Amino acid sequence: MKRIETIKKIIECGVVAVIRTESKEEGIKVIDAVKKGGIKALEITMTVPGAVDIIKEISEVYKHEDLIIGAGTVLDSETARACILAGAKYIVSPYLDLDTVKLCNRYRIPIMPGIMTVKEAVEALEYGVEILKVFPGNAYGPAIIKSFKGPIPQGNFMPTGGVNLDNIEDWIKSGAVAVGTGSDLTKGAKTGDYELVTKTAAKFVEKVRKARADI
Repeated sequence: MKRIETIKKIIECGVVAVIRTESKEEGIKVIDAVKKGGIKALEITMTVPGAVDIIKEISEVYKHEDLIIGAGTVLDSETARACILAGAKYIVSPYLDLDTVKLCNRYRIPIMPGIMTVKEAVEALEYGVEILKVFPGNAYGPAIIKSFKGPIPQGNFMPTGGVNLDNIEDWIKSGAVAVGTGSDLTKGAKTGDYELVTKTAAKFVEKVRKARADI
């Protein structure tokens, strides 16, 4: 049931904040800022040193909050298991690795693997993937969602890479159930301007709402 609830929350919010942080302290500042802006799904990437420990610490800090903390850039099943044990509620991968998908299914944890072709998308669906990560999104543009939706209308697609305030509405209107965004959302954190992060997060959430209302 928790798996279904997690997927539902991600789709309801419509935005997954990709967070690259060097420490728990910095991560908490970014997460607080993003949370104030209305984004509830957070993805801590494995490209950061000590990312698993950061997930564990942050999951403990926010265990009573209405937030979904997941792990991103997960390349293999071993890393996925470590992240799940650390408290990650979902796993995101830049590509389709069936061993990782199987492991996540075993523990009833949602996984969003990166796909680039119809073949990969169908294969992921056959293994029980609920949300397909279109990655890198900036290599395609929003039209790719409509193209995928033609032969695979049952697919739930989430683009990541190149999603910003200028094109997020186009992605949603093209059929994306959610989007993943990182540097365009959290750029204010680089200069310590966390208020800007909050304002940017709110704009992302509002644009998703507006785009869905126009569909």
